[in-house]
Amino acid sequence: MATTLPRIGLRVLVHLLLIVLALFMLLPFIWMLSTSFKPIAEVFHTPPILISSHATMDGYHNIFNRGADTAFTNTAILATSTTLTSLFFCTLGGYGFAKFRFPGRGMLFAFLLATMLIPPAVTIIPKYRIIVELGWIDSFLAIIIPNAASAFGIFFMRQYISSFPEELLDAARIDGCTEFGVFRRIVVPTIAPGMISLGLIFFMSNWNNYLEPLIYLKSPGKFTLTQLMMSFQSPNGESPFRDIMAVGVISVIPLIILFFVFQRRFVEGITQGAVKA
Repeated sequence: MATTLPRIGLRVLVHLLLIVLALFMLLPFIWMLSTSFKPIAEVFHTPPILISSHATMDGYHNIFNRGADTAFTNTAILATSTTLTSLFFCTLGGYGFAKFRFPGRGMLFAFLLATMLIPPAVTIIPKYRIIVELGWIDSFLAIIIPNAASAFGIFFMRQYISSFPEELLDAARIDGCTEFGVFRRIVVPTIAPGMISLGLIFFMSNWNNYLEPLIYLKSPGKFTLTQLMMSFQSPNGESPFRDIMAVGVISVIPLIILFFVFQRRFVEGITQGAVKA
């Protein structure tokens, strides 16, 4: 009994510390949400007001009058399309590197990993020239197609699939299943946790993508949420921060919902991928 009490006290202390840290990490989101409902006069009030007694929806009315609904739709289309195409090709590439033997496989995989060391800024101008020649400026294709696969995604899925039992694949081939049928019917259902984990990583990255839409999308009707948020910035320092916070709120909510829906699969996929690596 004497040894149990210190353990309970230590556990309570650890949980209290974790709760404090969690609240500290949530504070920026709480402040963003609170500011989005404040009147303009209370945004920079001293001392700061966390919960306004004069809450208003004017900030949300302003951003939807500026096309927040269109920007949200554009962002969802880009993030979903890019995520699905990346997930498909990265899974195929990872499956090929993990389960097929062909000349130069090791050298090709090493070259693939080496491309991860190239800073993205180095490829901006060459990629822009290619997009111009293809006539994809101000088109969603300029963002979806170049991001249809990534070295990180192929590496992630290759490590995840590498310990997949060869016997299951051979049994499916003996039963007359095609190679793509083996991939679709046997491999994909088994590696679903890993695909969900990688898909969430891709989706969050593409949802928050700002640089590529800024470079390639010129029409206001094709702006994403990040572009809309930055369009509120004023060079003279008089930016409507309440409206910017409102855009931030509607851009964060889908990511929070996705994480809570797929939280268990996400953690499971990351953990299994790390162990199999």
